[in-house]
Amino acid sequence: MKITIVAGARPNFMKIAPLIRQIKNRQEQRSDIHFRLVHTGQHYDAALSDVFFEQLHIPKPDVNFNVGSGSQAEQTAAILTAFEKELIENPCDLVLVVGDVTSTMACAITAKKMGVKVAHVEAGIRSGDWTMPEEINRKVTDCLTDLHFTTSVSASENLLREGVNPQQIHFVGNVMIDSLLHSKPHFKAPDWFAEANLKSGKYILLTLHRPSNVDNGDQLVHTLRTIEQIAGERVVLFPIHPRTKQVLGSKINEFKRIYFTSPQPYLEFMWLVQNSSCVITDSGGLSEETTVLGIKCFTLRNSTERPETIEIGTNTLVGTDLNVLSKAYTSFLENGLGTHGIPELWDGRAAERILEIILRENA
Repeated sequence: MKITIVAGARPNFMKIAPLIRQIKNRQEQRSDIHFRLVHTGQHYDAALSDVFFEQLHIPKPDVNFNVGSGSQAEQTAAILTAFEKELIENPCDLVLVVGDVTSTMACAITAKKMGVKVAHVEAGIRSGDWTMPEEINRKVTDCLTDLHFTTSVSASENLLREGVNPQQIHFVGNVMIDSLLHSKPHFKAPDWFAEANLKSGKYILLTLHRPSNVDNGDQLVHTLRTIEQIAGERVVLFPIHPRTKQVLGSKINEFKRIYFTSPQPYLEFMWLVQNSSCVITDSGGLSEETTVLGIKCFTLRNSTERPETIEIGTNTLVGTDLNVLSKAYTSFLENGLGTHGIPELWDGRAAERILEIILRENA
């Protein structure tokens, strides 16, 4: 059996790593399974991508499309064209896509038009927010998917409501948590951490990347000033994307309690998460990792596609009103983390279940 695995951006890397590890395990057991790794190059920080591949023990991609930055339409068109050529030159039995980035949707479209089965890892998650490009990517991809691998019961229920055949839906757990648990013994402090005079458990980790939060300079400055005020005596540690740093310009020097650093490799970033007092973010995936690590997370969004991180985990959805964040943070300081748990099947074995199902379905 030949599988083509697609990765396009950094969030994908943590999801494909355990799948590749399981395929290699099967190969050692003499299973007739082979894979080809396609990197679309949607994420254009080549140096950091290389570090992620090294730290997660992902082999060098068989091909990299290097599509780079651009509008949604430009990226989609470039990936569609390149992936069609890839499948013509290297036919496969199954295209496996992960997550909800542009590459996920584009490669699913190409595969289906060429008569190749599609497996979607992290299928069925829904925010209900159609202003998010990721929500469109999810819906389109799942309309074309033959094997839906879900991270939660709620994701499976979403697919059932949308009319997906129950026999195509497989609740397997969370591959990103597979990577987290596998890598946890190897988390390490960044080289600069001690020199920055930061102390474990005494800083707030901040991540912002959504255009609505970072593209407007005045709004970004207001957000950071408010978060700095909310944090009080705590230092706010902000791994800032170069593009966001450019939006701030010289105003970056106005913040006395925010420590800015460059985007971090996986092992160093997860160490920063694990050793923070709490996390403030506009990311969806990060709330999954904080849930498993037992770290409080405040998500600056009005909706989430990962409700289990709120219902079971450590996440609080605070919307975009920073007054709500202030009240939620004060409550956390007064009352602590509160009762929390780890969602069902987030046990580090999701990739193992996925490979078992793929091999069974293609026997």
